[in-house]
Amino acid sequence: MDEDFQRPTWDEYFLMLAKLAATRSTCLAFPVGTVIVKNKQVLATGYNGPPSGSAHCTAQGYCYPGLSSCDASKTMPSRAVHAEANAIAQAAKHGIATAGASIYVTLEPCLSCLKLIISAGIKEVFYETSFNKGETLLVRDSFIEEGLVILKQVHVSEAIAQKAASFLLNPTSVTKTETLEALIAPKFQGH
Repeated sequence: MDEDFQRPTWDEYFLMLAKLAATRSTCLAFPVGTVIVKNKQVLATGYNGPPSGSAHCTAQGYCYPGLSSCDASKTMPSRAVHAEANAIAQAAKHGIATAGASIYVTLEPCLSCLKLIISAGIKEVFYETSFNKGETLLVRDSFIEEGLVILKQVHVSEAIAQKAASFLLNPTSVTKTETLEALIAPKFQGH
């Protein structure tokens, strides 16, 4: 297969969309993005940050006065609405049913988000980075054993990531000749 025509798998495609959503995050601890999908169609997206209308942590430079990041305290709750909750809220706000959908997340959902996902009727969770450990794994695994949800870790292959980066950094809707000319032209200007 010609590498120029290699397409991302559906899992890679939707995970890349979740990763793009994460670029909108205003959380100082770490960016998270998510995409809710049904029948290979995007229903809603979300990213983590404070509730709508509240000051963004990135804009004010802190989560709480004296606390640089929500993960810097074990007692203060995060100001952020998690990406999954934001996507489910977006779907609800616009009357979009999530029953039977799948969700792609850059970070494995915490237990609160996993319960929300299950309650929203979302049956499959595809995540990039693991999050739960210790006792939370027991609760997570009990939901899986009960058949309430399926979790699967997915990744974007290096070849697809490089192709996506090229698409993000260069014009995409041009012929290969135009792309080559655009790459070569700057080298000859000014000589």
